[in-house]
Amino acid sequence: MQYKMIAPCYFGTESAAAYDFKRIGAQNVTVTDGRILFEGDEEILCAANLWSRCAERVLILLKTGDVLSFDDLFDLTASIPWEELLPADAEFPVKGSSLSSKLSSVPACQSIVKKAIVERLRKGHRVQTLPETGALYKIRFSIRKNKAEILLDTSGDGLHKRGYRRNSTLAPIKETLASAIVDLGRIYPDTMAQDPFCGSGTLMIEAAMKAMNLAPGLRRRFAAEQYAFISKKAWAHQREKALSEIRKDCTFEGIGFDIDPLAVQLASANAKLAGVEKHCRFFEADVKNFAPAKGSMIFTNPPYGERLGDLQQAAELERILGQRLEENPVRGAYIITADADFETHFGKKAKRRRKLYNGMIPCQVYMYF
Repeated sequence: MQYKMIAPCYFGTESAAAYDFKRIGAQNVTVTDGRILFEGDEEILCAANLWSRCAERVLILLKTGDVLSFDDLFDLTASIPWEELLPADAEFPVKGSSLSSKLSSVPACQSIVKKAIVERLRKGHRVQTLPETGALYKIRFSIRKNKAEILLDTSGDGLHKRGYRRNSTLAPIKETLASAIVDLGRIYPDTMAQDPFCGSGTLMIEAAMKAMNLAPGLRRRFAAEQYAFISKKAWAHQREKALSEIRKDCTFEGIGFDIDPLAVQLASANAKLAGVEKHCRFFEADVKNFAPAKGSMIFTNPPYGERLGDLQQAAELERILGQRLEENPVRGAYIITADADFETHFGKKAKRRRKLYNGMIPCQVYMYF
């Protein structure tokens, strides 16, 4: 069985996200704003969840069509063979969104989609009641300019939840975004990377996972592992394959520094949970004393704005970072910030810039080589 799949991602991370799907052998990989479309069988579906570093989740596109009325939405939803996908006891909450469409009430659309599924399941399974006590199947719909998509979420928790970050410091960077930043810098198995504002260690941990070719989803579970129509064999096969592809000879070194001893403790604990503790070390240090190793790569998210509570203080930290890197030249520096005046404070124009969104906050990655 071939599935059409959609993987939403942050704006600006599309090319990195698409690469992960091409790499696992997905077909017809196409990129649109904030999402990747691709096709594949159940093995590809399992691999996509295990290997996607930058996408937010993997959804199966079940049906798409024009909807100008609630009847249209009902008929579109009811035309899907739900009885082949969901067992009679499945729990199936419905969530969705509507933008620039005639059907603008999301709660109303939710109940129409739910009603259509209920009717189809009752007929298909020849039952009167649906107890919803079994496995969880999250149904999603998206209506854009009167075109509806009915989707089934295969990931469960967002793919940024790798399973290693139990707690995080204030205003952290999401794992998926950190991975996209690391991707801009080209990480090799023998790279040395450093982060002078490491926080909970996400950038260094994601860089280490990439260098080791460690599948980001290996230490977590996915919703589709409970789906009756996806074989347990496919999941087991893809997990074994991912384990066999970890680079045992990797010499990557990731070193993080933070002025907060709690952050350092947390980063070390997270690295252990991620299985990269041999490749990541974290130390308590002030950026004033930062002297990066020659030939190393810098990936960092300096404290800014609300995170710090004082813009002047943030500008001062950026100025110090600029000085430290001027005195200790490195192979490359990739700095993400929402500060529009970053280059002025840092003291140097970036060679390249990439616009990314950290949640709803527009940011730039400033690249220096």
